[in-house]
This record gives sequence, structure tokens and C-alpha cells, in this order.
Amino acid sequence: MLDSLPDPLPITPVDGPLRGVVRPPGSKSLTNRALAVAALAEGTSHLTGVLDSDDTRVMLRALQTLGLAVEHDPDAATVSVTGCGGVLPATEADLFCENSGTSIRFLTALIAAAGRGTYRLDGVARMRERPIGDLADALNALGANVTCDLGTGCPPLTVKTGGLNGGVATVESGASSQFLSALLMAAPAAREPVALRVPGELVSVPYVRMTRGVLETFGVDLIEADSTFCLSPQTPAATDYAVEPDASAASYWFAAAAITGGRITVEGLGADSVQGDMDFLWVLEAMGCEVTIEEDSATVTGPTGGRLKGGQTFDMGPISDTAQTAAAVAVFADGPTTVTGIAHARHKETDRVAAVVTELRKLGQTCEEHADGFTIYPAPVTPATVHTYDDHRMAMSFALIGLRAPGVQIADPGCVAKTYPRFWEDFERLSRTHASGLGAGDEEVTS
Repeated sequence: MLDSLPDPLPITPVDGPLRGVVRPPGSKSLTNRALAVAALAEGTSHLTGVLDSDDTRVMLRALQTLGLAVEHDPDAATVSVTGCGGVLPATEADLFCENSGTSIRFLTALIAAAGRGTYRLDGVARMRERPIGDLADALNALGANVTCDLGTGCPPLTVKTGGLNGGVATVESGASSQFLSALLMAAPAAREPVALRVPGELVSVPYVRMTRGVLETFGVDLIEADSTFCLSPQTPAATDYAVEPDASAASYWFAAAAITGGRITVEGLGADSVQGDMDFLWVLEAMGCEVTIEEDSATVTGPTGGRLKGGQTFDMGPISDTAQTAAAVAVFADGPTTVTGIAHARHKETDRVAAVVTELRKLGQTCEEHADGFTIYPAPVTPATVHTYDDHRMAMSFALIGLRAPGVQIADPGCVAKTYPRFWEDFERLSRTHASGLGAGDEEVTS
């Protein structure tokens, strides 16, 4: 499907509300966390609902290169991992992590804790601009020898390790909460207790809670008090783990309902979801949508005609992966929308603050760029081709604008393979729910 897409990909507007039921693929964040913890466990863990995407394949290949037995059935969305019990079989490896931030950060910590030898990790050109020095410093404080080979605080990295001694480390998390998550998952393999101190404000707190939830499912005990996380030496227990659908991916379908005044239900994400990006629903509610959350689903009903409320400011620091989705929705509000708290999003697959502002200006919007976000003053959309910067979220979020405005084209549409390979198939099927003339009570289920 992705290989057959034109570049750029024209988006065909719909002329009425979208209605449907969607189940996004498994969460990338949960999949890679579960894989990392399963790798350190004693015994074989069985994961279901696993995302099959560029980022998760990076993680799977790396675990195999490190000597672990991994069985992956992408059609069944399952993975079995036989863990190393705290010591990796391979004593050396070269790992290419493409542009997967979760993979390179989680693997660096995992190797420092469970490796016995010398390992090198690298990625694409953009990865060499993404910070990881604070993670290296924390690991070195615990007894590893991690160096950023170019002296930039970014990959490539060399890890020379005989395992982690333990002790106390300060975790600077302003650039990414993934540093703390990586350390939390690796710390149980240390020889002595580990205390991780987090000075200042922790960004993306929901993702740290997600990490804790995964660790607890694998039987790992940790204590949090006064911005310090304490873990004793312990081996995770192999377990069966069900990965939820991706809440970040679900934001596009919730936003599609908002923009078109439709009604879309996302299955598999309900009241008990562990993913913080479900809080994007409250952004849409503030903009005039009706939100219904049930045990195993969530539904957004957009305002009639997609007439959304502007004049609001949203701190999206905890849910920054949905900030681009909010930007697409803001184009159709009745006043300006400001997004704050996302300075760390400048270190993602691209500088997401600058990219949003640049591409919205191409589309005729007036935008102000701030150090930690942007303000969007909605205006009629000017036809343009949206540059996606090899960032899956730029492609998926800006495609939403084309649902209501003609002339929007998405460059490099295949970049969605990073986390949502079937996105365009789901997008096309959902768009047809209006074109097919379904009645107000009818729904088409995407698979």
C-alpha cells in the first residue's frame, strides 16, 4: 500500500460529517516498553496486540542482535521474547536504530545494565541531532561507560559495560521523559539498589506512569517519593502482556470527528486506558465536542458543521504527541488557539514546533511561534503541499486539514510507516463512510 502511494498524496475533502468505528494498531510506546522489560525478564513473555511498524521492528531486530530469542507474528500481532535474566548473551553489537528515539534510549540503558562488553548504537542523520547525553551521564554515574562518539551529546554512542553497580543518579528529563523511563526499566538489573533523582519539572509525566505500569505488570517493585525513584536489584518475571491500541494514533480519528462535525468511536481505548494521550479528548471537549468514554471505547461527536471554539490556551506538555493534531483542529476554530508546554517536542523526529508553524503558514494560516509552542489564528486554507520532515505525525495530522479544505497534499506519505503503516487505508475507508451515503445511525468498521 505505502509503495503505491503518489508523492505528494492529494487529500480529497468530504462534504459532510464522518461517522465510523476505528481500532488503531497497538501502542508504540507500550510495545517498546514491554519488549525492553521482557528482554530482561527470566523466562518467555508473550505479548499480544503488538504494533508492527518501523520503530517496533528496530527494537525487535536489536533484541535479536543482542542474542535474545524473539518470535514475531505480525499478522497475529504477537511477539514472544525469551528474556536474558539480567545478562545479555551478546558481548558486542552494532545497532542501527533508524530514527526511533524510544529504541535507542531504551536499548542504551538496557545494554549498560545487562551487557558485558562493547556495543555501538547509531541512527539516521536526524537521530544524530536528538539529545541523549543526559541519559549517558546518568548511566555513567551508576557505573557504566557510555560516550557520545562525536562529542555532541547525541548519537552515535559507544557503551562499554560490565553491568551497572547501582547508586544514585540525577536524571535531567527536560529534553525527554524517555531518559527516566529507560533508566527505570534498566535499574532492576543493577547489582545494588538504584535511586534516580529528577530535579525540576518532569516532562511527559503520563509516559513515566506508563513505564511504571509496564514494570509492575512484570512484577517489578519501585518506590517514588520526593521526585526520587528507588529500585532494588530484581529480575522481572515473564508474563503475558496485552498492548492497548495507540492513543496518539487515535487522536487523528477523534480530530476527524471534530473537524467534520461527525461521530467516530475508537475501540479498545476506554476508561481504564493507561495512556496519557487520552487526555487529548478534553482538548476537543473544550473546543465544543461531545466526548463519551466507556469501558472499552471512546467516542467523539463534533459540533454541527465543525464549528469549533477558539480563544483558548492548552498546556500540552504531558501529551505533546497530540499537539500537531490540535494544530490541525485549530485551523477550523472560530478564534485563535495557543498550545504551550511543548519545548521538548523540538527534539522529536523533527522540530515539531517550527514544522507546524512553517507548514500552517503555507496553508494560509497566521501563526506565532513561541519557545514552547505556537498560536494559530485561523483563516481560509490556501492549497499547498505539506512537507512532512520524515515525521509520521506531520503527515497524519495535516491530512486532517484536507478533509475540509481542497488542495491539501501530503509529501512523503509513506513516513507513516514509523508507527501506523495502515493509516492511509483507514483514512480512505473512514472517508468513504460519508461518500457511501450511510445514514445517521449507520457505522462502517475499519479493521
